[in-house]
Amino acid sequence: MPLSKIRNEIDKIDQQIVELLNLRYKQVEQVGNWKKKNGSPIYIPEREKALLGKICKNNQGPMTDDILRAIYREIMSGALKLESSLKVTYFGSPGSFTHQATLNKFGHSVKLCPADSIAAVFKDIEAERSDYGCVPIENSTEGAVTHTLDTLVNTNLSICAELNLPIHHYLLSKGPFDEVKRVYSHIQILGQCREYLQKNLPGVDIVETANSTKAASIAVTEEGSAAISGKISAEIFNLNILAENIEDFSNNTTRFLILGKQTTQPTGDDKTSVCFAIKDKIGALYDCLKPFKDKGITMTKVESRPMKNANWEYCFFIDVLGHRDDKIIQEAFTELKKSCSFFKILGSYSRMQS
Repeated sequence: MPLSKIRNEIDKIDQQIVELLNLRYKQVEQVGNWKKKNGSPIYIPEREKALLGKICKNNQGPMTDDILRAIYREIMSGALKLESSLKVTYFGSPGSFTHQATLNKFGHSVKLCPADSIAAVFKDIEAERSDYGCVPIENSTEGAVTHTLDTLVNTNLSICAELNLPIHHYLLSKGPFDEVKRVYSHIQILGQCREYLQKNLPGVDIVETANSTKAASIAVTEEGSAAISGKISAEIFNLNILAENIEDFSNNTTRFLILGKQTTQPTGDDKTSVCFAIKDKIGALYDCLKPFKDKGITMTKVESRPMKNANWEYCFFIDVLGHRDDKIIQEAFTELKKSCSFFKILGSYSRMQS
């Protein structure tokens, strides 16, 4: 078949795609009107998960599921904009990993707003300046993001969704590698590249910054400086990539939380996060965790943080598989509360597969 004829066929298919997308968006407008009339949340993560699962199940190729999900991410982002002027606050600056995670979850059509601190993300949603927020919660190399854990204790927000983002770090600078005297980045990122820095840049000054994009902005103007950031920062700040994928572990991944004011419905594959403080007695932590073992509930995370209002007392954070509405989860929580001086459900949400 001549190339011109193939291209004509593609043009016809493109026209059909546009017509079908507009037909879909007309239905979306009706959904948006219904949600506004009935006070229903615009963003429904459990519906999103079901939709993505369904379209991938129906995918016969040659398009891969990753490509299909990326396309539908933007289709759904456009739908959110049609339904309402959705606003999402994320920690960091444009080009940061949290910015990338937010784009991966909400697409490019919703309004994204950077915040210079994790606490500011929470405050934006609490004050209804934003509908949702995105913050990091833990990294597979460096562990928990303690600022997020501490803020979760006192907020009235809920965890609505989670996502995992593979993290690759780049060494960026205006000058050549052999002129680097200082390296800037966020403390978590520096920790994830510790072995690389010790081996390849021994003796250079390591300087912490509020986030990786701040580090990149310094590297633009300060002679002899470099930043560790994502690849997108090299494009935004016009920096040279001196080295790529410098993280110490190739499977380096950061988990992010989507925060909001809604309670999500069960999907059959959910996770629930809680925090609690234990009463001071022998075997208290064992007593708290025993109900999950007795009922066969899988625990995927246990973390502790000092209580801010009492010395040498700790708040524990756990994630379990299941939804807060599941009978077996409710029974386990009832038993757990008996051993707690403080207990709080942080949210139930559809589980992100690793």
